[in-house]
Amino acid sequence: MKKRVGILTSGGDCPGLNAAIRGVAKALYERMGDQVEIYGIADGYTGLINGEYKKMERLDFSGILTRGGTILGTSRQPYKKIQVIGEDHVDKVANMIDNYKKMKLDCLLTLGGNGTHKTANLLSQNGLNVIGLPKTIDNDLYGTDVTFGFHTAVDIGTEVIDRLHTTAASHSRVMVVEIMGNKAGWLSLYTGVAGGADIILLPELPFSYEKIAQAVMKRVENGHVFSIVVVAEGAFSKSEEKMKRKERLAARGCPTVTPQVVRYITEQTGIETRSMTPGHYLRGGSPSAYDRVLATQFGVYAAKCIADGIYGVTVAESGGRIIHNKLSDIAGKAKPVPADHQLVQVAKSLGIAFCN
Repeated sequence: MKKRVGILTSGGDCPGLNAAIRGVAKALYERMGDQVEIYGIADGYTGLINGEYKKMERLDFSGILTRGGTILGTSRQPYKKIQVIGEDHVDKVANMIDNYKKMKLDCLLTLGGNGTHKTANLLSQNGLNVIGLPKTIDNDLYGTDVTFGFHTAVDIGTEVIDRLHTTAASHSRVMVVEIMGNKAGWLSLYTGVAGGADIILLPELPFSYEKIAQAVMKRVENGHVFSIVVVAEGAFSKSEEKMKRKERLAARGCPTVTPQVVRYITEQTGIETRSMTPGHYLRGGSPSAYDRVLATQFGVYAAKCIADGIYGVTVAESGGRIIHNKLSDIAGKAKPVPADHQLVQVAKSLGIAFCN
């Protein structure tokens, strides 16, 4: 009897999704030949809710290793709303379960980050055979050392900072770069160190405005005519530490703290300060060689789990080995940057200021 496997990609796109899809498909075909059928579900959980899917052919997985984005499409279905019946009177969870059964699936693969894994765990608890694959440029998924998409985003962010160095030096400016990462600062930390930033502001280490100005002026006193400041999207000051996110947004009048950082540096140092936000540029385009390999490894391992009947798990990397964790053990758990993380200590040893 043929095994029927559904695949969906949920949440924000990132490089490596297609490589992971390809890894799963090719490994399944190698193991099972014509005894497996793969169904692509459109636009994440939205497609599963609405019953939007199609049977995939072998050629659909050819030539996608290097492609960014996702051939299946994606969307966000916030976990907080997934169990809420709205004005459309749609019971999303019931629909997903019903469509899984209508498709006669033996397994559902969900490629995504924290929210995706919470919904995957919910479906698993409702009796569906689910396997997760961890993707996010934020690298904040609990239980895995790294997620695919992260290293590509680091490479792109580093290139952005590299290019800002020359223009900052030419004009004797402070350049403030806002890097994606709303709840975790992994991407800002790695791009900041790789790009030679002078100041890095992370959500995990609330900063002092005064210390930012002091760090900039210290560089001036040491003969440096420019500075590079990396600000994580979710960074906040010590004065905002006890506020909830909505309270911070209301107090600032803008989504991130970057404009305030720029204004403060300008006012306190007298140095012309500009900001730059690469935004979604960080998660677009072709995956790096590292992410192609990692996503392929995750995909092949997921295929092995399917063949062995191992469900209710998510694939992960730990200590250089590909493993799996129970969905129930990782769902809803974040992986913030520890204050004493080795790379934080390395950065401090180089004179990079975190201003906390």
